[in-house]
Amino acid sequence: MKLLMKRFALLCLAALLLLPLGCEKKDPEPVDEIVIDDPLLKGAEPAPDNARVFYEIFTGSFSDSDGDGTGDLRGIINRMDYLNDGDPDSGKSLGIEGIWLTPIFASPSYHKYDVTDYYKVDPRFGTQEDLDELIALCHERGVKLILDLVINHTSRSNEWFTKFTAAHRNEDPTDPFYDFYSYYTKGETAPKGRTFSALSGTNVYYECNFSGDMPELNFDSPAVREELLNVARYYLDRGIDGFRFDAAKYVYFGDHDASVAFWVEYLDTLRKEYPGMYTVAEVWDGDGITDRYYPASNCFNFTTSQAEGLFSTTAKMGDVNNLTKYVASYLASIEGKNPDAMFVPFIANHDNDRAAGYLPVGSGYMQMAANLYILGPGSPFIYYGEELGMRGSRGSANTDANRRLAMIWGDEDTVKNPTGSTYPAASQIQKGAAEQKLDQNSLYTYYKKLIMIRKANPEIARGTYTPVHIDGSKVGGFTSTYEGKTVLVLHNTTTSTQTVDVSQFGDFTELRAFIGVEDASLSGTTLTLGAQTSVVLG
Repeated sequence: MKLLMKRFALLCLAALLLLPLGCEKKDPEPVDEIVIDDPLLKGAEPAPDNARVFYEIFTGSFSDSDGDGTGDLRGIINRMDYLNDGDPDSGKSLGIEGIWLTPIFASPSYHKYDVTDYYKVDPRFGTQEDLDELIALCHERGVKLILDLVINHTSRSNEWFTKFTAAHRNEDPTDPFYDFYSYYTKGETAPKGRTFSALSGTNVYYECNFSGDMPELNFDSPAVREELLNVARYYLDRGIDGFRFDAAKYVYFGDHDASVAFWVEYLDTLRKEYPGMYTVAEVWDGDGITDRYYPASNCFNFTTSQAEGLFSTTAKMGDVNNLTKYVASYLASIEGKNPDAMFVPFIANHDNDRAAGYLPVGSGYMQMAANLYILGPGSPFIYYGEELGMRGSRGSANTDANRRLAMIWGDEDTVKNPTGSTYPAASQIQKGAAEQKLDQNSLYTYYKKLIMIRKANPEIARGTYTPVHIDGSKVGGFTSTYEGKTVLVLHNTTTSTQTVDVSQFGDFTELRAFIGVEDASLSGTTLTLGAQTSVVLG
């Protein structure tokens, strides 16, 4: 951040020197926001592939356009200049390259993970026309837009379940909805390890592993599979770029082989029709399970996420070499299962406590964790408000609503916390986006510069990843080669300045960028790397 401060001071001095002699000094014009104006970070090309920085938006908590307290699609449209203003060299917007919207389909809940109608935007979020406008705006600015597609289960209020219920009450096995949901009949032995609930007026019990209000679809039914293909086609035809698949390992509860086989068939069918489709699956498990799904889709990496994940533990003065060794091993594993496999890292999302709660911004841990996962391979996902240091946790209240609190804009936005939230306002950050945009030392400005560094050095995300090791030091990193060019990324997670002879890693003569709590400099082959700071060398 010192580099930003020095440049800002020089700009101010230059402005003073330009004042005409003999003229009375006028009050300065109000500053709209801090602009990062670094020639080394300009000229980045739009992302040519899916190795881009995504931003997860919990739709109902992001931005409210109509004053009803609920975030909506129009609110996101209104905030696109904050996310991506369409000019990668402006240094003004956050610069994200993709957006993941949590479910927007018609649903009775605040979270929308229990869909009543897949072909309808929930009225509280807006209209289909709003969605079409958002798609067009995203594409105009080079941003991919993906939807959270929840197909493991639906709402009990879904018309499909209503017809399933009617078919069983009428005892009509010829009804096309008779086998639409997973069930067993009274007198049969209930499948072990799964949860079922009695369907009133019938002799069947329907599967509902998440909640009695969320019946599970029957993936052995060809009609179900075809209908779910049609749901995906409907949105892909409208211009949606792909999907995040919720609860992917549960389509056949407890049977990973069957679940993987479904996803391979389902996604192969869609990719033949939509070859550029982006997909990422939620397989919340250890790598041994998650890796099994890679023949079908990229998956979020949970080993590196959350409070005990490798990003957080490494950021807290941990050994970077342990992290880079893991990432290299993981990449080799998933690429062995799918040559197009990609690392999809994150720190936290809507199902986790917010990262700033266990990575305090004032300690530099939050900034270091951001360096570790954004200045790395693949497609990192930022959770909305992470760039502000927003807080939120289940705590004793035991509700995920506390992890999905209203975005802190700090202006006239009327978005409110979701139903059931109990997180104390006194524990939340006080400086919102409006104020942080004016602060050169804010976490928002930090994230903005961090994303610009990544985009200005495409080798980081797309190159061949090779860990580098410094004996007896926690400083570590990797080289990455892409289209004949190689960069060296090094991280110092310690609280003291470290000196590194970079000639041991190759011919690196240019300090392309650095970011962190302190400064960095390169003299010949000697790198002086400040505490809690990362560098990119070329």
